[in-house]
Amino acid sequence: MFSVTVRDHMMVAHSFRGEVFGPAQRLHGATFVVDATFRRPDLDADGIVVDIGLATEQLKAVLGALTYRNLDDEPDFAGVNTTTEVLARTVADRLADAVHAGRLGEGARGLAGITVTLHESHVAWASYERSL
Repeated sequence: MFSVTVRDHMMVAHSFRGEVFGPAQRLHGATFVVDATFRRPDLDADGIVVDIGLATEQLKAVLGALTYRNLDDEPDFAGVNTTTEVLARTVADRLADAVHAGRLGEGARGLAGITVTLHESHVAWASYERSL
C-alpha cells in the first residue's frame, strides 16, 4: 500500500460533558497538528498517490471551517463531545467528501482510504481510518 501524508493545524475552543473529562468540562482551547494520510494499493498513471498540492489545499479548507471557532456553538456538533477522536473522524469524513466531489483531482478517485491523526501534544494523539 502506498501513502502520502500532508500536515496542517487548527486551533479550537470547546468543552466536554461528563465527569471523565474533569477540568476539561470547562471551556478551553486546543491546538491540533493534523496529519491526513491518503492510501492506495497502486500508483496512478502519473506515478503518484494523490496530488500533494490539492491534498494540502483541501486539508486547509476542511480545517479552515473549524479553526478559531468555539465548537460548542457549531450546529454540526450540537450534543456531541468534540473529543480528539470525534474531530479526527470529522476531518476524515470531510476529506472523503472532497475526494468524492473531485476536489483532489480525478486520480484521487483511485484512493482506497484516508487516515487522519490529530496530535494534541507531543505525547498524545488520536487517529481515525476510513475506506473510500
